[in-house]
Amino acid sequence: VTGQPDVVGRALATSPNVRKISFTGSTRVGKLLMEQGASTVKRMSMELGGNAPFMVFEDADLDSAVEGAMKSKYRNSGQTCVCANRFLVQDTVHDEFTRKLKEKVSELIVGNGLDSATTQGPLINQAAVEKCERQVKNAVDQGAVVLFGGSSHELGQTFFQPTILSGCTPDMVIFKEETFGPIAPIFKFSTEEEAMHMANDTSMGLAAYVYTRDVSRVWRITEGLEYGMVGVNTGVISSEVAPFGGVKQSGIGREGSKFGIDEYLELKYVCIGDITK
Repeated sequence: VTGQPDVVGRALATSPNVRKISFTGSTRVGKLLMEQGASTVKRMSMELGGNAPFMVFEDADLDSAVEGAMKSKYRNSGQTCVCANRFLVQDTVHDEFTRKLKEKVSELIVGNGLDSATTQGPLINQAAVEKCERQVKNAVDQGAVVLFGGSSHELGQTFFQPTILSGCTPDMVIFKEETFGPIAPIFKFSTEEEAMHMANDTSMGLAAYVYTRDVSRVWRITEGLEYGMVGVNTGVISSEVAPFGGVKQSGIGREGSKFGIDEYLELKYVCIGDITK
């Protein structure tokens, strides 16, 4: 179905002939569809926005953490709903992690996706570039330091430089907003409790990432994180055999696995009495 999104969306969401809607997109539009679908008490699955924390503890394998960070943050130029959005790094390993990450980011090649040498392509539109510029400016104005990149790329159009910001704080816009671009803001923490508070201090709850070699910490953190999906010592969590989805304002329902099929089924209870008569 093609046409004006608002017209098509409203027709599907309000039609009594449509029993189910599965939507992947922004939280704003997801809320609108849920509001429209309420008129027919329509069943819905919503995979909405994210604000993923990427937590690096002092006992983590830093080389592995950097490798995971590159995959989670910079694939598709940071334009996936499960991309790491906030890097929370323990103060004792902050400088070393940041140095290693900068080395890897400096190796990225921005260019035409049809060129086999390119490892970082453009953003989807000019609005995405402007959002990245606005987030970087807000962070720098409040004391963040640009360690790499920080502005539009010399190629122009919708290309943006892979960027690293250090000295970031929770009062910055980039802590609260999903970026959907190639910016890695690094926030420092001292204790596990502080890291958990920072990770959960958002209305979103799609994906989170944790790097640690302490098994007890793995269970404490994963149980305490308010997210639908958590990657431990990996930057890639998507799989067709795993339930994909979030909590809070990141959506409802799941995609993939047998749980994704359940979203399209109705549970019916049948009670049969004496049928011998």
